[in-house]
Amino acid sequence: MYTGQTEQPCCLCDDPETNVRIDIFPRAVQLLKHSDPIAWRDIEGEVSLHFCADDWDLVRELVEEMGMSPLGRCNAARASMVFREDFEALLNDVRDEPDQTPLERRLREQAETHVESYGDDPHVSERDYVEGWIVLDALDELGLATAEP
Repeated sequence: MYTGQTEQPCCLCDDPETNVRIDIFPRAVQLLKHSDPIAWRDIEGEVSLHFCADDWDLVRELVEEMGMSPLGRCNAARASMVFREDFEALLNDVRDEPDQTPLERRLREQAETHVESYGDDPHVSERDYVEGWIVLDALDELGLATAEP
């Protein structure tokens, strides 16, 4: 019996041994490699990306030293996400798309806090900073940085 999300392999190299996870908002799935067939509007909740130790070092370097996002290199097939049930097919009924703006707003606020307080707040880890930077960069790339999601 399936009882929830399982751990996914590294989204960059497929290594089953991962030690770092970051969460992004569903709309950011569009920025992942091989994401074309995924209906991001049907994703419920956050999308988790897992990294092995070696690739986490690469991700940190991309973000901190080069100011580049790793999302375009991450395979969407290796991301962990939950899709809403397909009641439309089951009941021949059309349901409204889920409103993901509260999740986007929450992740934006959290990301801004982590990026701004990194180095000053001992409770904000390097992982928090990198995740925050990736979320803010994805919002910017999708044209959502200044507009309220």
